[in-house]
Amino acid sequence: PAGEHWRFFPQFRKTTAFIDIETTGMDMFGNEITTIALYDGESIKYYVQGQNLDAFMEDIGRYNVIVTYNGKTFDVPFIEKYFGIEMAHAHIDLRYVLKSLGYGGGLKMCEKALGLDRGDLDGVDGFFAVLLWREFQQTGNIKALETLLAYNIEDVVNLETLMVLAYNMKLKDTPFSRTHALPMPGIPDIPFKPDRSTIERIRQKFQVNFFQDMDR
Repeated sequence: PAGEHWRFFPQFRKTTAFIDIETTGMDMFGNEITTIALYDGESIKYYVQGQNLDAFMEDIGRYNVIVTYNGKTFDVPFIEKYFGIEMAHAHIDLRYVLKSLGYGGGLKMCEKALGLDRGDLDGVDGFFAVLLWREFQQTGNIKALETLLAYNIEDVVNLETLMVLAYNMKLKDTPFSRTHALPMPGIPDIPFKPDRSTIERIRQKFQVNFFQDMDR
């Protein structure tokens, strides 16, 4: 079952990629991938439409396992349709693992419930990521693209933290909780910073309410 896939994470951690995509819309039919972030616990890779998006297909082939949030219904089908490929990786979808632990809603709701703080990206979600890309495409505002990449990369960095938290919570009531619990991962330097003025301008332009959880 999808909620039990957490079990094989430690054995394959060295060949695991945490991945997340951003798109022009939530429906894969008629929409495109704008950026992809990939993190393997050591290095961060990012891919941008019109620059290096196709490089993702070669890079992802180096890994045996992928970890996503809601990737079984969104990221992976979108990637497979967009690139015309089949991703045969073992797949840990944290949506199901966290749900089995009592944490539901979107990724950001789970992060908040588990104590993760997004700082300047607080309130930015998948819908807002669409607006950031639109701003970059229409105006050439590089700060909008950098904010989008900061958001996308933070998603995958946080996936590793959530994966370890979930794994340890699953072990909590077992005889292996002391011997097999995983140490919390370090947080890498994210190569982009969100621009608060760009976020605020887009929020006002589109009257975005940051109190709604629009994350997939």
